[in-house]
Amino acid sequence: MKKLTTFWFITTLLVCMFSSCSKAQETIPNNDESLTDKNVLIVYLSRTKNTKVVAEIIHKKVGGTLVELELEKPYPRDYKMIVSQVAKENETGYLPPLKTKIANIKKYDVVFVGFPTWGMQLPPPMKSFLKQYNLEGKTIVPFNTNAGYGIGSSFQTVKELCPKSTVVEGFSTKGGIERDGILFVMEGEKEKQVDVEIQNWLKKLSLIK
Repeated sequence: MKKLTTFWFITTLLVCMFSSCSKAQETIPNNDESLTDKNVLIVYLSRTKNTKVVAEIIHKKVGGTLVELELEKPYPRDYKMIVSQVAKENETGYLPPLKTKIANIKKYDVVFVGFPTWGMQLPPPMKSFLKQYNLEGKTIVPFNTNAGYGIGSSFQTVKELCPKSTVVEGFSTKGGIERDGILFVMEGEKEKQVDVEIQNWLKKLSLIK
């Protein structure tokens, strides 16, 4: 009876050990061989420059290639006009053509995608990027700025557009409120606060030590 009990104890212990190893492999590796400047891409869309600052903070901490998404035909400057245009694009599923071209997307293993919340959704230009490039097998890291209403469905849409990628926990922070004429806010104490939040988020993801 004691031998049988010992056998089941050892078997259970081994199962738990292998289970733990399996879960550990699901985290993003952070050693020098797996995460380097060469395999990190940071792509962002920014209208009032708040998301740009967040992207730049991330870039300083993880390195890699920093790319701003630009359209072949830029959106109008007028806030009401862009709101109307984006609403139509979301309704029809139109994907605006990108001026930005990224060479050799295959070499990147970790892809950060940053964007503001537009109409509680993922902005159409970011949808264009995610549909245009093959991100299969890559780790996708979303980050967001918004007017205080949150991410809406944007992070969920990123997951839906990257079904063969590993989409990890995203980062979000309050930016400006363009509707009320409050544009760039990511400076001074606000920028310092966001820097600390990003540092903690990246550590949680095991992207930095």
